[in-house]
Amino acid sequence: MMQKQPNSAFCFVCGIQNVAGVQVRFYETLACDGSPEILARFFGQPAHQGYPGRMHGGVLTGVLDETIARAVNYGSSVNVEEWGITAELATRFLHSVPLDTQLTARGRILSQSRRIFTGSGEIYLPDGTVAVRAEGKLLKLPLNAISGQNVDLPGWRIYPEEEQSNP
Repeated sequence: MMQKQPNSAFCFVCGIQNVAGVQVRFYETLACDGSPEILARFFGQPAHQGYPGRMHGGVLTGVLDETIARAVNYGSSVNVEEWGITAELATRFLHSVPLDTQLTARGRILSQSRRIFTGSGEIYLPDGTVAVRAEGKLLKLPLNAISGQNVDLPGWRIYPEEEQSNP
C-alpha cells in the first residue's frame, strides 16, 4: 500500500505548476525488509536534457536529494514540522538515463539523531537497473528556519494524479 505525499506549486523537483520542473510524484511505501521508504515517479522531459536524449546529472541529483530528504516526513501528510535539508550529498552515476521514459527513485533514512539524519537513494531504469545512487547527510529544520521568514509553502497539498501533468 502506498500513501501519496504532498507536492508544492513551484519547487523545481515537485512543483506541479513549474513548467520547467520535473514534477515528481512522491509516495510512502515499505522496502522489502518492511522499513519505511519513499518512492518517487517521474518522467524526464526535453527541458531536463544534458546530452542529447539523456537527462542532466544535476536534475537526477536533485530528484535523489528530494527523495532522500522526504524520508524524514514519512507519515506527516501535509503537516510537515521538520524538513530534510541537505548538508552533504555524494552521487554516483552508473548508467545514462534516457529522456521520455518513466523512471522511479527510492530513498530512505539510514540513521538519525534529533537534528541530523543520513539517507540513501537510487534511481532505477524501467528494467530495474540502478542508474544513479546517492548518500547524504541532512539536517532537520522547520520551514521558517530554512526560508528566514514565516511563510506557508505555496500549493503544498496532496494533488490527485490527474492534476499532475507527467505521463
